[in-house]
Amino acid sequence: MDKNTLFSSFGKWVAPINIMKLQQRIDETDQDKYVKKLTTKAYLLLFLHAQLQQREGLRAIADDVLSKKFQQELGLSSISPAQLSRKNNRVEPALLEEVFVDLVQQIQRVSGKACSLRKHIKIIDSTTIGLCLQKYKWATFRETKAGIKIHLRLVFASQEDVYPEKISLTCAKSNDRTQMESLIDEIGAMYVFDRGYVDYEKFDEYTDQGIFFASRLKDNAETRHLYTFKVPPESSVLSDSMILLGTPQKRVDNVLPV
Repeated sequence: MDKNTLFSSFGKWVAPINIMKLQQRIDETDQDKYVKKLTTKAYLLLFLHAQLQQREGLRAIADDVLSKKFQQELGLSSISPAQLSRKNNRVEPALLEEVFVDLVQQIQRVSGKACSLRKHIKIIDSTTIGLCLQKYKWATFRETKAGIKIHLRLVFASQEDVYPEKISLTCAKSNDRTQMESLIDEIGAMYVFDRGYVDYEKFDEYTDQGIFFASRLKDNAETRHLYTFKVPPESSVLSDSMILLGTPQKRVDNVLPV
């Protein structure tokens, strides 16, 4: 792919972003007041391009601006890694959050018309991003390292494509279960999550409320089979049972399928 094709594709990739609405919010908040070079719009486009091209540092991002084609798109001729770092610290996160919410709403309007067998399935997961402890002391993680955890609720836009419907940020040390309240909240939906979200009390709440869920169990989980059903030989299902989960001291009161 040559550079002309690359930046033409990039333009189409960022086209759904409502630049006029973003600029209006930038003006209302005085985000670019006294800014002479790297505007918030240029910053957003530059870092989106860096994400798309998997750039690994500010120096590599700054080198992208050497392209004449990209200079026209951004409205600047050069930038230094130090300037990128300063801008990154000054940009108001709420502005970027508004861009995210607007894009999600656009996807929902389009995908809402599509018929998908997976439209009621929601995937809950998290990922940890390590940070420099000296600069991000608030982001508690380990003794020698800081970090944040991004908690995602992914939904299907079509039978194969997913997008993040909701995001929450915590310190990396925060347990995944602390975000179940905000991410799992729709009656009738089917939530799929990993063993980091295992919470027996929540499992009972979801069962009583009509919230469906599927989760991996921890290796030391105790189960007691009440009923076992026959599975057709050609089925991809390995077993079908109803169980009680947990011990008499700590257990799920409802009977669960497994």
